[in-house]
Amino acid sequence: MRTIKFIIQKEFKQIFRNKSMLPIIFVVPFVQLIILVHAATFEMKNIDMYVVDNDMSSTSRQLISKFGGSPFFRLKKTTFSIKEAEAALLSDEADVVMVINSGMEKSLVRENKASVQLLVNAINGTVAGISNYYVMSILASYNKDLITKWYGVAQSSQIKQININYSFWYNPELNYKTYMVPGILVLLVTIISLFLSGMNLVREKEIGTIEQINVTPIHKYQFIIGKLVPFWIIAMLELALGLTLGKLLFNIPIVGNIFLVFAFASVYLLAVLGIGLFISTIAHNQLQSMFFSFFFMLVFILMSGLFTSVESMPDWAQMLDRINPIYYFIRVMRMILLKGSTFKNIVSEFISISIYAIVVLSLAVWRYRKTV
Repeated sequence: MRTIKFIIQKEFKQIFRNKSMLPIIFVVPFVQLIILVHAATFEMKNIDMYVVDNDMSSTSRQLISKFGGSPFFRLKKTTFSIKEAEAALLSDEADVVMVINSGMEKSLVRENKASVQLLVNAINGTVAGISNYYVMSILASYNKDLITKWYGVAQSSQIKQININYSFWYNPELNYKTYMVPGILVLLVTIISLFLSGMNLVREKEIGTIEQINVTPIHKYQFIIGKLVPFWIIAMLELALGLTLGKLLFNIPIVGNIFLVFAFASVYLLAVLGIGLFISTIAHNQLQSMFFSFFFMLVFILMSGLFTSVESMPDWAQMLDRINPIYYFIRVMRMILLKGSTFKNIVSEFISISIYAIVVLSLAVWRYRKTV
């Protein structure tokens, strides 16, 4: 234990002596947390809209005012030219174009029906789908108002309807930040622990101190534990500070047991540090280590469920996700913090990440013994 203690002290001294590393560890992650939480959102609140009003009736003006009063739409311009509106779509000045044809009000009076044309910029399928849904909701609401106004309350009340009362569990205000903060926090903690642990051992190779350590009576398990423990402690500290920052700035709910989060994180970080150690045994310099780490992180992030649902992925991708440690921690973080899940609810994830940590650390130690 004394040997491990001295190695840990050496590692902490090296970390705190490196002035360029300190901001990367203690400042950059929290700046990224604040920025990414606001940037990584699918909420649509500024949909740019052009209106082509060729009817110029009181009905068309009321319909346009419905969109003007919505918090989701910005009426950029009302015009008479469809070509001008289409040009706005091509230049990305408009997300949605609503075309009101001449004679819309007359059709409503005479035939009890009228048509409105929608042109939606569908380069981004998700944005187009949400925009179309918002437009259809406003049109349905306006249609109901017309029925009530023209035919009276008695007439409209005869239409049989199903009344739906919504109850949103775990995120009643539908705040996207509540959903994103736990995932982004997992991402930042993972990046710091993976990159730093991967480059730390490689740095020993570059400066030549690894040969000096190998000829000492230090056992390899002592050396590896002494190398990984400091970054494990730093990552746990960053997780605690990140959760505090998330609570103070974004008021994320912490419904479940916070100690269960740290219990899972302690095992999860062993898996991530094991990956970093494995990368360091393969790489010959810090640049190679960074490239290897970037490769794994890119795949892990895109398949983690941070931005898109894992259940929407193909079956082969979901099976491949079983070797993605970030997937497990993001899932557990959201379950505990937002749902209040207990250990019973996350036991399968806990067993999976424990097996993952054992396998990865074993491979890393085996590879290290092989190359040294």
